[in-house]
Amino acid sequence: MRRPLGPLGVLAAVAGLAACSPSADQPPAGAAGAVPEVTAPANGAAPAQTGKPAPRSTPESDDCRVSVARPGISALRIRTSATRRDCVHPALLRIRVKRAVPGDDPVVKSGATRKGQIALQLPCEPGTYYAVATDYRGGTTTSKAVRLTCVTPTPTPRETKAPPAPEKKATVTSVGTALENEVVRLTNAERAKGGCDPLKHDARLSRAALGHSADMARNDYFDHDSQDGRDMVDRMRATGFTGSAWAENIAMGQRSAAEVVRSWMNSDGHRQNIMNCSYTLIGVGAAKDSQGQIYWTQDFAAR
Repeated sequence: MRRPLGPLGVLAAVAGLAACSPSADQPPAGAAGAVPEVTAPANGAAPAQTGKPAPRSTPESDDCRVSVARPGISALRIRTSATRRDCVHPALLRIRVKRAVPGDDPVVKSGATRKGQIALQLPCEPGTYYAVATDYRGGTTTSKAVRLTCVTPTPTPRETKAPPAPEKKATVTSVGTALENEVVRLTNAERAKGGCDPLKHDARLSRAALGHSADMARNDYFDHDSQDGRDMVDRMRATGFTGSAWAENIAMGQRSAAEVVRSWMNSDGHRQNIMNCSYTLIGVGAAKDSQGQIYWTQDFAAR
């Protein structure tokens, strides 16, 4: 699936729409959770009396309630859930994810359970979504509507100990393309505003960054983890690089170095990586897919 373009992958903003109202929806005949029909004997005779009092049904707890989470973004997927709490009797719990559009709002994903809790996830597509949970013993709850547009979360930099083996110095006359070096220049200009020293464009980090951008462009995915299971540290170490701290920014669809650096600076997590004065080295990789869309990667490290 081609992911939608945007300044940075996944952003989420809450629209001011909210609704929570009861519903008289009942399940279709024969559906799980429906009340069974009682049929008299075929000869019309009344049921035999046993002399025992008829069993009395236990009323549903006054505390029984249904809650539903508004849709959110995690790992480039839309996720939501619904729960029945403090209920005496089991009942079918159904959740539906709807997309707000002119006219009738379509259901884009649904599911049901009798276990009291259910979660749904679906691929991220931009739009306004809300979730509806229906308890077939009692009513319907609707979440707030959320406007979603699809970028990647930035991983928290992690500290690692450098391997004891000494690193061999690489002899490099130039690092990166003109486009990639413009990203480095603009990144260092932003760091200077915060009092950070400029980052040096490192050849090994550059190879790791370009390799990840090219892999995402070639295989049509967008994630910090490669499809073969490697993470950013694995990719950096595979080039022979060693260091004591690591971080990574990625982006997709921006058309210029200025546009991608501006997008990163407008995102809290990405900006924290750029403005972290403890990093001393950077690698930048930019690669186009078959449609000309650019995938961007920044790898940061200290040594």
